This record gives sequence, C-alpha cells and structure tokens, in this order.
Amino acid sequence: MTLYLGIDFGTSGARAVVIDDEARILSQMRHPWANVTDWVICWKEALWSLLEGISLELRREIGAIAINGTSSTILLTDAAGQPVDAPLLYNDQRGSRFIKDLSRIAPPNHTVLSATSSLAKLLWMQQLPTFSQARYLLHQADWLAFLLHGKLGISDYHNALKLGYDVEKLQYPEWLEKLHIPILLPHVLAPGTPIGELSPEIVAKFGFRDDCLVCAGTTDSIAAFLASGAKLPGEAVTSLGSTLVLKLLSRTRVEDARYGIYSHRLGDLWLTGGASNTGGAVLKKFFTDEELLSLSREIDVSKPSELDYYPLLKEGDRFPINDPHLPPKLEPRPEHPRDFLHGLLESMARIEARGYQLLQHLGADQLTYVYTAGGGAANYNWTAMRNKYLKVPVVSSENTEAAFGTALLAMQELGA
Repeated sequence: MTLYLGIDFGTSGARAVVIDDEARILSQMRHPWANVTDWVICWKEALWSLLEGISLELRREIGAIAINGTSSTILLTDAAGQPVDAPLLYNDQRGSRFIKDLSRIAPPNHTVLSATSSLAKLLWMQQLPTFSQARYLLHQADWLAFLLHGKLGISDYHNALKLGYDVEKLQYPEWLEKLHIPILLPHVLAPGTPIGELSPEIVAKFGFRDDCLVCAGTTDSIAAFLASGAKLPGEAVTSLGSTLVLKLLSRTRVEDARYGIYSHRLGDLWLTGGASNTGGAVLKKFFTDEELLSLSREIDVSKPSELDYYPLLKEGDRFPINDPHLPPKLEPRPEHPRDFLHGLLESMARIEARGYQLLQHLGADQLTYVYTAGGGAANYNWTAMRNKYLKVPVVSSENTEAAFGTALLAMQELGA
C-alpha cells in the first residue's frame, strides 16, 4: 500500500491530509497560527508538528509528499538555506514603490505589476542590509519542501508565476534579465514533479520510508481548486469566504492586471480568475453566524430583491469592476434584517455572474458548471440565487481542503 501526504500552509494555519490510492482520507492534522512573532520558526514548528501528528504506521506507508504555500509569500536564504531576514507574506504591499520601475520593463498588464507580486517584493528586499548575505529567493512552499529533501533553489510554476516566470514557454523571460537580480532565482518544475527523496535525517527523525519522494508543490488557492472536483474546460470554483474568488478552467490563457486577472497553468489547460472585495467579511459586519443561518432560511428566493447593492467594507474593488475608489453601496437599508440580507446576497450573486462574464469576454471558455467552496457554500438559498444569475448548475465542492488537493498532486506521479 502506498499513501500520499499533502500539506497546506494557508492564511490561518497549516493542515495535513494523508490519502490512499483511492483518494480516501485516512488522517488529518491541523496547526493554527497564534501570536506569531517569527514566521520562520512558526512554519518550521508547524511542519514538524504536522508530521509528528501522523501515526507511525501511516508514515511508514507514505510514498510521496507535496506542500502548498500562500501565493507570493517569499524569503531570502543563504547558501545553506538559512533565512537571512523575515519573510514577506502574501499580502505585504511594500513592493508598491517599485511598480513604476517594473512597468518600464515588464509587458503591459503583466501579473508582476502588482504591489504584492513576488518580483515587486524581491525588488524591495534588495534594499535590505541583509540582502548581501542572500543567495536564493524561495517561496514559502519551496523552503518548506527544502527542509524535507535538502535541495535548494527549486520551485514550481504555480508559485513562480508572480515572480515573472513564463508559464507558457516554461522559462524566465528575457525582460527579467534587465533587472540584473544578483541572487539565484528558483529552477522551476511542473507542480507534482518529484524533486528527490526525503533526507536521511528526516527519515530517521520521523520514521518515513527512505524512498519517500518530495514533489514540487503549488499555491494554497490552486490546491483548493484541485480538491474541488473541477476538471473540464468551462468548470469553475467560486470561493465564498471573506472575499469572493472566482477560478474558471479554460483552454485559453487570460491575463489582465487591470482587473487582477491572471492564469495559472494546469497541464494543457489554464486556470483563470479574479477576486472581488465583496463577500463574507461584509456579511459578518452586519450579522452573526446564527443570524445569517436563520435569516437566510426566511428569504423567499422566488421573489427577487429590489435592492441593488455593491457590498464592500471600504471603498475600492478590482474585479469585476476595476475602480480603487468604488464606494460601498449599502443603501437604502430596509427595516427588516431579512430583506437587507436578501439584498446583500443577491447583489453578491450579480457580482459573481458579472465576474464570470468578464472572464468569458476576455476569452475564457464558456461557463458550464460551478463548484462552491468556503463558508457560503452551505447556504442553500444563496446557492439558489446564484444559480438564477449564473444559469449553470451550482454545487458544493467535493472537498474544500487545500491539503487534500495537494495530496492529490503528490499522488499524480506515483498513483493512478
């Protein structure tokens, strides 16, 4: 029997899932973040904690491991793999001051032309006093995998996208050389590609098989997509979490930084999408979880809401409307909270439909099916509203754990 381990380093904590050849979940572990002062120490402790949480019996059967991390979370290391400074996390915008310089070199509307891109962060990190000690740039998933296999400077083309890597030609572009970056950028592999066996130290410490492979990883959002069950062009995943995130599987690559739209490569297909600032965070400003549940049940979805909102916590959205000064529209406020919630949910459903329409307008495949992840997936009446606007079947994702999707990635080389 061969088992597969997927590890997810997300925004709220780390998780691990062990699956068998039939993709059945045999074990799950969690390690939440709490009062973090040093992310490097935190990540390392979380990784060891997750591995120790797997029974020795299962560890002895694991044949492949893959890790995902948050997109554009990067760190600089020395020649031995030791971080030389604090990592910059996925949402860090200190690279914004270099976007103007980057725009003179990178193609128009390129993915790197974002304040949170890996490349913008790297340009900011070049100003640090510790940069002279740096030898490698690594993404979060790259460094965590290095702790297991001991090989430095290896990444995957999902994590490397926002570093400027050309995922169509599978090489770094010529324009990137104009930056004269004085450290080593990662060697990029396809996600799931075996990198090497676990180091003898890890095998001895945790009791894994000595032929257990560590594979190139992915990002947390791609891993969640892999877990969903979506596989065919036209199938999509909507994540109804704090924000509204759309991902549509397409035969055509769609890129437009003006709307925060970019495409990840998935084999011979492209995963294109964008994110709106509307979503669950707005709902939680006005309602408790219990109120959301009870009031949603009271809504008569056969009758459309007459309210036309654009629910935001503060001004500004990038997708599907690109306007940093777009004001929240939350008026008029009806007397009954049920009617207010109805208006919010239906307005979000319209924004979701508009997002998919924009992706298709820019060349993505026609939407045929929507899987739903996130807390909003369980809201039956909201699903009915979304079904009305999307005009395609809307169902819950088969599995919502990014760690599960990463375990599937580990299985793809050795498994079925």
